[in-house]
Amino acid sequence: MRVGIAGAGAFGTALAIALGRKGPVTLWSRSADQAARMAAERRNEARLPGADLPETVTPTANFADLANADVLLLAMPMQQMRAALAEHHAQLGNRPLVACCKGIELATGFGPTGVIAEAVPGAIAAILTGPSFAGEIARGLPTALTLACADPDHVQALQRALSTETLRLYRTTDTAGAELGGALKNVMAIACGAVIGAGLGNSARAALMTRGYAEMLRIAAARGARPETLAGLSGFGDLTLSCTSEMSRNYQLGLAIGRGETFDATVTVEGAATARAIAAAPAYRGIDLPITHAVASLVDGRETLPSIMAQLLARSLKEE
Repeated sequence: MRVGIAGAGAFGTALAIALGRKGPVTLWSRSADQAARMAAERRNEARLPGADLPETVTPTANFADLANADVLLLAMPMQQMRAALAEHHAQLGNRPLVACCKGIELATGFGPTGVIAEAVPGAIAAILTGPSFAGEIARGLPTALTLACADPDHVQALQRALSTETLRLYRTTDTAGAELGGALKNVMAIACGAVIGAGLGNSARAALMTRGYAEMLRIAAARGARPETLAGLSGFGDLTLSCTSEMSRNYQLGLAIGRGETFDATVTVEGAATARAIAAAPAYRGIDLPITHAVASLVDGRETLPSIMAQLLARSLKEE
């Protein structure tokens, strides 16, 4: 199966390297300069330093070069996906489009597959998500991810095509659960980073992870997702990784907030947008989501960390 990847950021490049060890990959960059440098240097030093591109990977800045791909991976930020799909709609065709991002669209509350289905009605919408860091995938370190597609036949074909010797994919038809796990764990990672950044301790982080997971399950139930999906790689697995590693951008944002430091505004942090989207969505009103609402207030600067912690600790005692 011929693979195309739209998006030459760190994760898109890492996937190109991993899949390039298996067969030909076309890697599209919006920047002609970046594509030319990758082709000449066989590296993407700006986004994934030190990782060599296999000769099977063809960088390009011409989206039309992706036309021959049997499956197209969309490795772009969640909030930019709809615009990118609209821009290249005529060239996407009726083929599998696999989102490789995590988040909830601010304007609609849709996850990645919902955006794909609405923007490209003829496409086969899927999502690749789970606990992973781009640098480790590029280095060939063992990584397991969730691949979700509503069509059971297509998800099996994609699983076979996109799995490698070191990248192991588990399949599910529960796209809602896979999307929500990947999106909501970022919200909890910001909260955990803030707790550690403020010096509140590992016990507090463990409590936030646990109660945050309970919120994830409540949101998933409201969306009709299966709880066992959230217990898998795309939920619990990704939550564990993102809430405990400084390699996570969402955790880094939380650390900066907890330490009172300025965070680089050019870095994509999907958890901030997801917290805002969930907090504002009418579909989730009436659901007990104290951590999600707290993170939304925190990233928008409406409340301070000490006041939020005081509110959370003052909540009524209850059964677990």
